[in-house]
Amino acid sequence: MSDDVELASRRLRLKMALEDLREMKGFGTELVSIIIPPDRQVSDARQLLQNEHGQAANIKSKGTRKNVQGAIDSALSSLSKIKNAGENGIALFVGSIIVGNNRNRMINVLVENPPQPLLSFRYRCDSTFELTQLEDMLIDKKSYGLFVIDRSEAAFGIATGKRIHIQEHLVSNIMGKHRQGGQSAQRFERLIEEAAHKFFKRASEHACDYWLPNLDNIQAIIVGGPGATKDFVVKNDYFHHEIVKKIAKTTFDVGYSNDSGIRELVGNAGQMMGEIELDAERKIMDVFLSELIKTHPKATYGEQMVKQALDQGAVQKLLISEALRKNTLTLQCGGCRNEWKITIGRMEVMPNCPSCDVSGDKAKELENVSLIDELSVMAVKSNTELVYISVDTEEGSQLMLGFGGLAAILRYPWM
Repeated sequence: MSDDVELASRRLRLKMALEDLREMKGFGTELVSIIIPPDRQVSDARQLLQNEHGQAANIKSKGTRKNVQGAIDSALSSLSKIKNAGENGIALFVGSIIVGNNRNRMINVLVENPPQPLLSFRYRCDSTFELTQLEDMLIDKKSYGLFVIDRSEAAFGIATGKRIHIQEHLVSNIMGKHRQGGQSAQRFERLIEEAAHKFFKRASEHACDYWLPNLDNIQAIIVGGPGATKDFVVKNDYFHHEIVKKIAKTTFDVGYSNDSGIRELVGNAGQMMGEIELDAERKIMDVFLSELIKTHPKATYGEQMVKQALDQGAVQKLLISEALRKNTLTLQCGGCRNEWKITIGRMEVMPNCPSCDVSGDKAKELENVSLIDELSVMAVKSNTELVYISVDTEEGSQLMLGFGGLAAILRYPWM
């Protein structure tokens, strides 16, 4: 696996872990977070936890004391198996989380080899986990400001890496150009222009307030819109003087001045946005979609077809949606002891045993593997290029919604 793909895999695993950890809550200060940077000894963390275990004996609430000490015991058990923090450090999250109906469950999540080195040692007991350092790793520092406008509406945001963030959509409510009441046409026209001026000023000020705090990381501000308004706003000093220095000389025609316009702007300005990976993703998806409509396509999609193609070494590029959240489970029936495998999403109902039809909820879980990890291993074995596709483009959303989050560009027509 290439360094770029390995880094993308680590970022995606971290993103998935953080999605779960953000949702976890404890009854009190019962959730333990421990961050160990690469320059810190794991033995230091174990010593700290042993001291904290003793201090926890002074907690008045019996339930809280039991849960905190249980979490620390679990953390110590995990750290006893680790010799060092590795190149980028480790993060451990342990505690009794709320699972509904006044019930709780002990969890233990270890994040090893994150995408970037952890910066500082941290230990915290709280009702939520301490995730700041890990969340910062998912923020792409190099970015592009995006701004679309016409006389009726405007929108602005930012594009970083594989992500488009639309900060705000503004509507002008400017009156149409027609006579009204007894007002003269000239006076009415002047009122319309004054309203337009105020709207242009409001939209540009909101955008500047959003961009200025992180202006050092913004490579360029890209402006678009369906008509001449975009050029008028750029040329008539509506933007902050520091923002003006970053505005690209070329403006782009797009069909709308809302969220759709922002996404279209990214597509039109792809060549200009050299640091943004979205354009490369779009091109890969275009290749897949164009192959799919051929008489003998070198493309396939769906879990079963993709797995078969990987087994036969037919896959050149494996496309996996970053929104794919499924696990492959090996289960043993509690009734007939039959073993079977299923691939299931987080919120899907467990199916009954295929042999005796006993509820799958009573089955014993023998193995649980992320579908993404399973497919990644298969890709490495078949010398297949692995490509993660975000959902921030229309094509990326189509991969997830229309093709189940899995697709493949093949080496030759297959099946």
